[in-house]
Amino acid sequence: MKAFGKILGLVLLGLLLIIVAAGFALTHLFDPNDYKDEIRQIARDKAHIELTLNGDIGWSLFPWLGLELHEASVATLINPAEPYADLQMLGLSVRVLPLLRREVQMSDVRVEGLNLRLKRDKNGHGNWEDIGKLPPPATPAGSPAPASAPAAEAAAQPEKPPQPIRLDIDSLTVNNARVEYNDELTGKQYSAESIQLSTGAVHDSTNIPLKATAFLSTNQPVLRVRTELNGELRIERALQRYKFEDMKLSGELTGDPLQGKTMTFSAQGQVLLDKAANVAEWTGIKISANQLRALGELKANNLDKTPQITGGLSIAQFDLAKFVDSIGQTLPAMAPGSLSKVELVSRVAATPTSIALDNINLKLDDSSFSGRIAVEDFAKQSLRATLKADTFDVDRYLPPKSDKAKNATQVRQAEVASTEADAMAGAGSTPLPDKPSKSAWSTERLLPVERLAKLDVDADLSFGQLTLDKLPIQNAALKANGQGGLLTLENLRGGLYNGDFEAKGTLDVRPSAPVLNLQTRINRVPVEKILESQGKNPPAKGLVTLTSSITGSGNSQQALIETLNGNASFVINNGVLLNANLEQQLCKGIATLNRKTLSGEPRGKDTPFQELKGNLTLRNGVASNPDLKVRIPGMTVNGDGDIDLRVLGMDYRVGIIVEGDTSAMPDPACQVGEKFVGIEWPLRCRGPLELGAKACRVDNERLGQVATKMAGDKLSEKIDEKLGDKVSPELKNALKGLFKR
Repeated sequence: MKAFGKILGLVLLGLLLIIVAAGFALTHLFDPNDYKDEIRQIARDKAHIELTLNGDIGWSLFPWLGLELHEASVATLINPAEPYADLQMLGLSVRVLPLLRREVQMSDVRVEGLNLRLKRDKNGHGNWEDIGKLPPPATPAGSPAPASAPAAEAAAQPEKPPQPIRLDIDSLTVNNARVEYNDELTGKQYSAESIQLSTGAVHDSTNIPLKATAFLSTNQPVLRVRTELNGELRIERALQRYKFEDMKLSGELTGDPLQGKTMTFSAQGQVLLDKAANVAEWTGIKISANQLRALGELKANNLDKTPQITGGLSIAQFDLAKFVDSIGQTLPAMAPGSLSKVELVSRVAATPTSIALDNINLKLDDSSFSGRIAVEDFAKQSLRATLKADTFDVDRYLPPKSDKAKNATQVRQAEVASTEADAMAGAGSTPLPDKPSKSAWSTERLLPVERLAKLDVDADLSFGQLTLDKLPIQNAALKANGQGGLLTLENLRGGLYNGDFEAKGTLDVRPSAPVLNLQTRINRVPVEKILESQGKNPPAKGLVTLTSSITGSGNSQQALIETLNGNASFVINNGVLLNANLEQQLCKGIATLNRKTLSGEPRGKDTPFQELKGNLTLRNGVASNPDLKVRIPGMTVNGDGDIDLRVLGMDYRVGIIVEGDTSAMPDPACQVGEKFVGIEWPLRCRGPLELGAKACRVDNERLGQVATKMAGDKLSEKIDEKLGDKVSPELKNALKGLFKR
């Protein structure tokens, strides 16, 4: 037995030596370069590709089946003159004996100078779609189409799926590869250049170290990205699972959108693709982009249908303004320090057409928000928002007034100040101020009509305190929606200076001139606080209650005011007319009729009142107020006039019914006797609206009528005294009427 075993061993050794010798002889006596034409024909017949071999073919047979191709290119049979791929060198070797067991054991695989060119023509056809296809046969005109061959029917028979081949490679190296894509229909071009790829040993169900670098670029817009990818790839083909563990992608982005600046970015985490379960995951996410840092996790389900993405996102506090500047972008003008502290924690849900941020915890400078923001349809830009905030200063994030608007405001303030100084200096004895003639409103474009026309929004917002146009609104709530160019303010309400307000309305941007329809209610809000917040000097103090319903059209302040129509009613309680002593004005009128001069200076500059009320009818920017009434201790004021909102001017005729000087020490020239009882003393108020009662003067023209009436009453009294009961009542009345005409 020992001898038999020894003999068998010698025989096997001899056979092995013979095989090695035969392989050595075959590889040295057989040169595949002599058979390039046959190899090209096999590629045409079997793979349906056009293979061009410009370089040498090197090979080995045993124990490695080795192959090296130099200067090779591949094209489709349909367009053989335009190769879609070429390479400088491909080198690989495979163990021969494992191939018999359907196992592929390879040594190092090297690819040098690979160029892959993908192109879509103007008809939308891609050159890769022709790979493996035969060119259409040249059929003579009028000849019938060839019948299907029996072999084709046999090929159509279902075959048993081949058993999976076991893959075993010592390493894979790709140097200086390039992939480009050119779309002639859109003119867009994409490319990946200087691709370097290296791996460790490639085995199924084991971690494969991987490193890749490339330069990516596009032409619309012009962008260039330097990328580097590291990690360990794990392929479990039997389970259809693919993992990328300790993945790290980093690089730099430059290009036209960044205005010459650079964004440095990185992304890390564990990536899993489970094709059997149609699930993909990215856990342990760490993302950075310049100053921005984020953590999170994402999971995608239903990969074979409509992918559904869920997960969480946490963005650490960062300076958003500096980040935007670092990527070459410009934010709208805001107050200094705005968007310097931004932080976000949220759950994420997304599909290919939508995204939603739920359970939001957003910190924006000094404000905190919670709630939900979603874009339900990217194509329609359908925005949905339900947010609550503790405090939010809207003014901080709005652009300041333009220089043109500032100049107009300054000019008007100067005009009003000059008129006011004259009025105060003359204590009401100066001529009436002129009515303003210049528009008080901006002609600049007010609304982004094109953007609003496309808006699809539904918002429900609430704030503990909201600052809007310098007004501190408590417990503010806003509910609005917009679609198809019609924006609806369902409700805007809140507390304001211990009062409250509410508004609703619509804005229709579908017509060439946008149309505004607004209804408001203000309840017991200090009127002076509202005016002071707008930088205006209030003419009065008091708690105003106002209801209004107005319409207007246009896309500037001036256009809206000039088309303003509607109605309003107002009441101001427990107020004061500032820098306007109506009692002094009245005393001046009484002293004039008494032919006396007031002995002292005005004792006060304000006029307190119990109630000021009226109704307004607006027509094209002019508000008519026929029933102004003011209740003042010791007097009643009636007014009839117009407020021209276009120039913020007023013109009123006012009548005062007075009890006289009710002070402890009345002025002798302002004593009220029986002859003044029931007399309506006339005033005329004209000038800038901001002056209020400071623009009022005694109406001398109407005062003469009062004097005539008083003279007639006095003559009537004398007629009664002289005639007594000696004449008939009819004659007395006729004589009185004669003197009262």
